[in-house]
Amino acid sequence: MLKEKILFIGGKGGVGKSTSAAAIALMLAEQQRKTLLVSTDPAHNVGDIFHQTLKNTPLEVIPYLFAMEIDPALETKKYINTVKDNIRGVVKSHMQNEVYRQIDAAISTPGAEEASLFDRIVSIILDEGDDYDHIVFDTAPTGHTLRLLTLPELMSVWIDGMLERRKKRNETYTQLLNDGDPIDDPIFRVLLNRKKRFMDVRAILLNQKQTGFIFILNAERLSIIETSKAVQMLATHNLYVRTLFINKILSEREQSEFWKKRQQTEQEYIIWIEQEFVEQEKQFIPLFETDIHSIELLKRFARYLKEHIST
Repeated sequence: MLKEKILFIGGKGGVGKSTSAAAIALMLAEQQRKTLLVSTDPAHNVGDIFHQTLKNTPLEVIPYLFAMEIDPALETKKYINTVKDNIRGVVKSHMQNEVYRQIDAAISTPGAEEASLFDRIVSIILDEGDDYDHIVFDTAPTGHTLRLLTLPELMSVWIDGMLERRKKRNETYTQLLNDGDPIDDPIFRVLLNRKKRFMDVRAILLNQKQTGFIFILNAERLSIIETSKAVQMLATHNLYVRTLFINKILSEREQSEFWKKRQQTEQEYIIWIEQEFVEQEKQFIPLFETDIHSIELLKRFARYLKEHIST
């Protein structure tokens, strides 16, 4: 467990996902493995955990551990500017302003932010991955994570359609306007390059020796149901969640009637978890005495992981 170079940490909001991701990254860093912790959640918590202001580029928060919080607005703007650069010289000058206006309007369309966010993730994995021993992604709540992880497959299908249309257009232009000589189409080249990058990163995501998916959940009804749906949906895209962290398990030392009742309910949910997630390796994380609000407490969590999980 946790031997993979790339780890995606997912789960329902409020289950301790960001703290778990930070503890995993810290545990790896304390073994002198250069680790990058990336928050893709717009409601970033990683900076608060380390009591540091994080930005869109990696910052070393402790030795061997670098952290960053992807800025969706900034990435969307960069993404749009890249699109503009790609069509510059292809669109006639008198049409550029109108085309750029429509591209700018696309910033607010559904999916634009996720597409730009995924572009940054692709860049981190393909272009910056060699700089680190491990990359840990702290993702947004479940629905956002599912859309993000299935984007390579969906985008590849969309690009295939675009490439086919460009190919037919170029063939028509070649026959009518260019005496049979192939025309140079920079947009076609850009689409081919994007397709290759999506295929490359999808191959990495599908490689279980390179990429691991860990879902965090609590021993609670809604958390179990949401996690079960997420695990099944990812499996339809050949992305397999192999590890679960069941977080905030109560201590058996509690003796009051209130906590005994809570433990009884919790045990019922644990039985459900064992039956529901037969194929997943399960780690039961205890409820600590206080919320993890300091580096020292985070190190305690990381030590627990090191003692109970093989890496």
